Amino acid sequence: MSQNSPLDMLSDAEYFQQRTLAWFDDYGRKTLPWQQNITPYRVWLSEIMLQQTQVATVIDYFQRFTELLPTVQALAEAEEELVLSLWAGLGYYARARNLHKAAKQVVQQFSGDFPDTVEQLETLPGIGRSTAGAIVSIAFRKRAAILDGNVKRVLARYHRVEGWPGKAAVHKQLWQIAEHYTPDYRFHDYTQVMMDLGATVCTRSKPRCSDCPLKDDCEANRAGDPLSYPGKKPKQQIPVKTAKLLVIENDSGEVLLEKRPPTGIWGSLWSLPQCESDDDIIAFCADRLNLRVELVESMAQRRHTFSHYHLDFVPCRLRLLGHCDAVADQPLVWFSAERDVLGLPAPVTKLFEELALLP
Repeated sequence: MSQNSPLDMLSDAEYFQQRTLAWFDDYGRKTLPWQQNITPYRVWLSEIMLQQTQVATVIDYFQRFTELLPTVQALAEAEEELVLSLWAGLGYYARARNLHKAAKQVVQQFSGDFPDTVEQLETLPGIGRSTAGAIVSIAFRKRAAILDGNVKRVLARYHRVEGWPGKAAVHKQLWQIAEHYTPDYRFHDYTQVMMDLGATVCTRSKPRCSDCPLKDDCEANRAGDPLSYPGKKPKQQIPVKTAKLLVIENDSGEVLLEKRPPTGIWGSLWSLPQCESDDDIIAFCADRLNLRVELVESMAQRRHTFSHYHLDFVPCRLRLLGHCDAVADQPLVWFSAERDVLGLPAPVTKLFEELALLP
């Protein structure tokens, strides 16, 4: 990276804008579901869903979500269980909880109308500077810069910005560059093209530099080292935790589920009771759940990876002995897929499908 300050060294903003917008006109994505019938609500929802999630995955989730909850008012009035069930499988469930909180705040504080400034949008739960910028530029057609993961990659390579973007100094530098290049016209198209370039051309592992409209002036391309930018996050060894997940079935074919705490892993979702890998299952069920059970099968161990640890878990199928209408004084339910709509973590959904406990 050249050593000049970003604000001093950039004199090619107009060229940058013209090249990217011309590419957008020819190759940009224009038919995604959230690009139709554009509203602040739909832009916001798509931006939250797209955080750390691929477009191909988000499309079906977005369509299901907007069919049932088409407006911010509908989302604000929805039960949390419905919101989490529509989100189940997308991961990072704090996004869904913040989405629900923010919808209520928009209705209560802004009379159901999204604010149209970055500063006001940032007061809503789960909305940071880049997401706010995307809403302002795409939905309100006002000038605002963005700096999501795709844009960071494009700009870091274009100027060979050294260092991991998670570091404050590098992050600040990239924001300066992003602000500089954001044009005073076609704000919404420019926002979209920057995301498109990072997602489809300037990709993380196999960038298609020959197809990039910025290839002639991209410093990383000229130096032949685009994969070196942006800098990688310092590696940390991910710890491994182990557990048993208890699939307790009653005579009606219902499965016992436990609601997770509102914060932490799988927050507010309904999951299987979980115990330590060396616990006695029969004693655990008696002491903690007030249930008599017998072990039917210990299944093969499997792994689910969270952002900061691996969970190696063994699903254990158990049969309830005797009759039980209630399940102690805890957030527990007997779940039937035909009757109940609950938010389930992806590994539990996959396990239930394997056991034919879901249709």
